[in-house]
Amino acid sequence: MNERLWNILLDALPKLLRYGAQVTLPLTALSFLLALIIAVAVALIQYANVKVLRQICRFYIWIIRGTPLLVQLYLVFYGLPSVGVMLDAFPAAVLVFGFNEGAYMAETMRGSLESVSRGQMEAGYCVGMNYLQIMVHVVLPQAFRTAFPALSNSLISMLKGTSMASTITVMEMFRQAQVINGRVYESLGLYSEVALIYLLFCTLLTWLQRLGEKRLASYGGAR
Repeated sequence: MNERLWNILLDALPKLLRYGAQVTLPLTALSFLLALIIAVAVALIQYANVKVLRQICRFYIWIIRGTPLLVQLYLVFYGLPSVGVMLDAFPAAVLVFGFNEGAYMAETMRGSLESVSRGQMEAGYCVGMNYLQIMVHVVLPQAFRTAFPALSNSLISMLKGTSMASTITVMEMFRQAQVINGRVYESLGLYSEVALIYLLFCTLLTWLQRLGEKRLASYGGAR
């Protein structure tokens, strides 16, 4: 650690943090929100066993889980313009990350829904609730409690995975580190610094995950 490298790292830190806060975290949050919406919708369709839609959902999961995320990014950002569909880099990344993670989270949600006793559906009908009310007030809350740890892990994984958005020119935190390194040629120091920032973000999410699990456990115990 010489004086030059130390000065480079000090100068790069606020820039990396700024891009992390302004691009990486929003990209993660928006992608996760989209993934969660997709996951719940796909899981509910499979849970209700809607024949044609269920097959479409299985096909979507098969395609997404069977192809690399990087290939999906390239198909959307570099491939779609050839058929007239133009997307900016950031929304393209949100769509790809959302649909990619949504396929995995859908299986998590499906398993969580199926872990809820079917007898609770019958009990809901007995007290005059309709299907939608039972799902919203009885089944989904229990499924989310079961799925919470796995969904939290998906969020942490997505945060790290957003570094791949740099391959389609999204100026997020890792891309900014690449730009700085292109000027100063200190790969080991700069990439170690950005790795520590990712570690900091993931540690914070892990702490929030454990806090959430404790709250859910106490809520479940109170019930």
